[in-house]
This record gives sequence, structure tokens and C-alpha cells, in this order.
Amino acid sequence: MPLPEASMVWPPEKFADLYSTVRVNDAWYSGNVDVLADEYRNQDRILNRPAQLAGGLVGAAARMFWGKPTVQGEARTKLHVPVASDLATTSADLLFSEAPRILFPDSVPKQVRSRVDEIVNTPAMHSTLLEASEVAAALTGVFLRQVWDTDFEDHVMVDVVHPDKAVPEWRWGRLAAVTFWTVLDDDGKRTVRHLERHEPGRILHGLYVGETGQLGRPVPLTDHPATEYLADLVDMEGGLDTGVDTLTAAYIPNIKPSRRWRTNLDLAPYGRSDFEGIEPLFDALDEVYSAWMRDIKLAKARLIVPDGLLDSAGRGQGMTFDEDREIFTGAPMGGKMADAGIIAQQFDIRVEEHKATAMELLRAILRAAGYSLSTFGDDPMAVSTTATEVKARERMSERTRDKKSRYWASALAPFIRTLVNVDATVFGGQQVTELPEVKFQETTQKDPLDLAQTANQLRAAQAASTETLVRMQHPNWDRDTVNAEIDRIHAETGMDVIDPTTLGRVDTPEPVDEPDEAKDIKARADAMGVLIRSGVTPEAAAKRAGLTGVKFTGERPVTLRPKGE
Repeated sequence: MPLPEASMVWPPEKFADLYSTVRVNDAWYSGNVDVLADEYRNQDRILNRPAQLAGGLVGAAARMFWGKPTVQGEARTKLHVPVASDLATTSADLLFSEAPRILFPDSVPKQVRSRVDEIVNTPAMHSTLLEASEVAAALTGVFLRQVWDTDFEDHVMVDVVHPDKAVPEWRWGRLAAVTFWTVLDDDGKRTVRHLERHEPGRILHGLYVGETGQLGRPVPLTDHPATEYLADLVDMEGGLDTGVDTLTAAYIPNIKPSRRWRTNLDLAPYGRSDFEGIEPLFDALDEVYSAWMRDIKLAKARLIVPDGLLDSAGRGQGMTFDEDREIFTGAPMGGKMADAGIIAQQFDIRVEEHKATAMELLRAILRAAGYSLSTFGDDPMAVSTTATEVKARERMSERTRDKKSRYWASALAPFIRTLVNVDATVFGGQQVTELPEVKFQETTQKDPLDLAQTANQLRAAQAASTETLVRMQHPNWDRDTVNAEIDRIHAETGMDVIDPTTLGRVDTPEPVDEPDEAKDIKARADAMGVLIRSGVTPEAAAKRAGLTGVKFTGERPVTLRPKGE
């Protein structure tokens, strides 16, 4: 499907509700109080107080704390608590604060796996995923697209696109194609947009000159400096082939299903933001904190002073009170003020009431978003706790993180495979057909002693290989580091006297010459002894060492040599 040829409403009207929701979520996420007040006060051009009597969404928005206009003549004293941005940041931290591992199976050639480590398992890629996951939590989801510039980097890169800068096409709820758009110039009368359409095997580019709300007419890519370089890359249709038959873009929903758009086929695949349905709680929390700050301002100590203690600044200049003055003489006082003198006025600050209300609202927000209070460090019981206790208190956050990680893993696996294949096409290399595994790390660091005890029990029960035990202790190590550690363990324990492929080695070693019969028997006997000392039963040790016909009497052997030698 080509890019639009005629002028049309842009972005398309069927996505208007999505863009409106994203705009409100962005206001909460950014924490800009001017934008936040403007969004709620001006929804559907609501500009006055009578709108607060209206019903439906219009009235609800106007009755929100941020939808109420400030009384004329008074300074705005509303305070915003950035809980929304904290939710988005926490969601990203739970998913990608520990870098995930993207691993292809051993059937993929080693040079391809090494290339993946160079372009995917890198700090730059992990930072991109961290950014994308924060955007997804706030704005319903996020798009990823593959870009490359041979004059800038020697590999394909990943770019993050926000959902309000894309027009997707869904098929069975999945992304089939997408058009990304960028405003290059906008002076209020003339708007220049760059459209970039991703479809399987192709990327199309177009430049349009229109106005606000209208796409306008297509013009040559050379008409703007930002797109001029593309003119030499695209064909007559404005596109270029990617060298693969899959989509070079992906959409990752924050979480599904979408409660707000569950019956809308165009919007339901977007999923839902962490903010969905809890905007009124954000608003109420801001109101509580604003009232708390108002109490503090009103509770400032003030003095009520009789007229006689005031010094005149001159006719028409008012009167002042010198609070550092020690003696007042000749002060004419009469009536009640003469008896009262100077009156100190200071109201109480309702700290506990406000604190309790704010804490209950915060609990309701976190519960609705699917997070535990201890994840935010506000759990009063979280003092000197063990890793097991921490994990128990953060169970709700862990469940939410596990749900989100499934959406990310299911979208990242085919996206990374396409990235590797595009990289092979552009920069040279071998394409793959296998899907990689996306492994998310544990968020709670395990006790090394617990891990060691678990590994010891698994080794004794012959329930795990050396590779599994090493990866359990060091989940962030790459393949080569794990292999090197396995070799060191085998060398130190004597387990390297037999074929390492039977003991957990990742790569198949080069074949070695067969030893003569005597050396072979001795090597197998030594290996059996090592296995027995490590906790393996004698019968199982003999079988693993390749010794058949060995009988065990229960006595401790002194020598393996026959009598008379």
C-alpha cells in the first residue's frame, strides 16, 4: 500500500481518541502544571465555571481539581505530586534496570552470535529498551523501528517512536504495517511533514506540505534539508527494499486488555497505560498536598498589634511595626486592645490528617497500577529485611513485571531476528531463521549463600550441569565467560580428563586422538573417582565415566592394579 497521494485529515480521525488520551497522559507524565491545568480546563473548549455543572466527561473534567480555574486576583497555589512519572520510571526499572540477555540457539553460527553481542547485547541497546519501556508505561505502548546510516554507524540501530507519532495498521490485533510521521516545519500556516511507512520488505518515504490538521500535497524529498539525502536512496515509488520479508518495526503494548477501547478494533491493540482509570486519584492526591501546603502557609506566626505600637511612615504612607524594638513609650492605647497588647496568632498544621489521606490515596494508586508499596520505598515495615521477605512484599510488582515482560519478549524476539537479517543485508553477514530467546534478569538480588547451597544440592542430585550451575551463580555473564569458567572448574576438580561435552560445555570441542587402552582405563577411573568425591553414587559415576562391568563391594579401594603387579 503506497503513501497517501491526496490531502486528508492528519492524523486520521479514527485515532483522535487515542491522541487525546495520550496528550492527557503526557501531561501527567511530564508534570508540567501549566499543561496539566490547560488540558483539564480547556477540554472540548471548556473555559468557564458553568461547565462544572455539565454531565459526562465534559463535566467530570471540569470538576477535577486541575480543571477548576484559579479565582481572579489570587495566585495559583496548586501543587503537583509526580506520582505518574514515578510509576512510569518504576515500570521501566523493573523490566530493564538489569540488562536482559538476547541469545540465539547454538545451532546459529558462532559469528552470527558474536555479531548479536556487538549490536544487541550492548549498553546502548539496553538504554534504548529502558527508555522505550518508560514511554510505554505512560503512553499505552511504544513503537520500535530499525534505522541505519552507513556513514554514522557500522550496524543497524533501534529508534523509539511514541504512539502519537505513528499511524498503525493492525491485522488480527497485531502490527501489519505502520506509518511514522514527523513535523519538520510549522509556522502556524504551513506545516511540513515527513512520512515513513514500514511494511514487510519495504520502507517508503514521503514529504508533504499542508497545514495544521491537514496532510496537504506531496512534494519531492529534495524540497527539505532533512529528507534531501533520501532522494538518492529510494526508487521511483519512494521506497527502498530492506532485504527481508518481515516488518522492520514493532509495537509493544504496555499491558492488555484495553478497558477503555475494548470494542474499538482500531484502538484496542494499543493496550492501556499504567495511568488508565486512576487519573482522578492523581488529581485527588494533588489536591491533598495542595491543602497541606495551604495549611503550612496559613499557620505562619502572625502578630496582631494595637495602633499605638505602630510607627507612622508619613501621611498616606501607612504604618509599620518594628519587631526588634525593645521599649515602646508614649503609646496611646485604650479599650480592649489596651488590655490585650500584642496578640500572637498561629494555627495548627494538620500534619497527621493530611499524611494519612495522602498515604491512603498513594496505596490506592499503586494498587490500581499493579505495584507494591515497598517497591517505592514507602513501606514502614521494610526495615532490615532479607531478600526472601523483600520478594514477598513486592509480589504484586513482580506479577505486573512478569506480565509486561511477556509482551516485550514476544515482540522483541521477531524484531531482533529481523534486525540481525537487515544488518546482514546492509553490512554483510549471514541471515538467520531461528528466533532468539529474551531472558529477563531477576529484580531482587539473591543471597550468594542461598545460591551456593542450591547449586550444591543440584550437583549432588545430578539435576543440573556445570553450565547451568555457573549461569545460576552469574546470570549476567556472556557465553564466552561462562565457557571459560566451566573450563577452570573442570581443570581444578579434575573433571577435564574426559570429554567436556558430557559435562556442560556450550561449544563442541575439536576431536582429540584416542589414547591407548591403559591410559584410557586410567583416565576413566580417575574421572570416576572425581565424580564419587563430588557426591555422585559409585554406580552412576562408573556409568558416566564409561566403565562397564565394575562391581562395588562397599570397601574402600586401595589400588586398581591387579595382584602380582
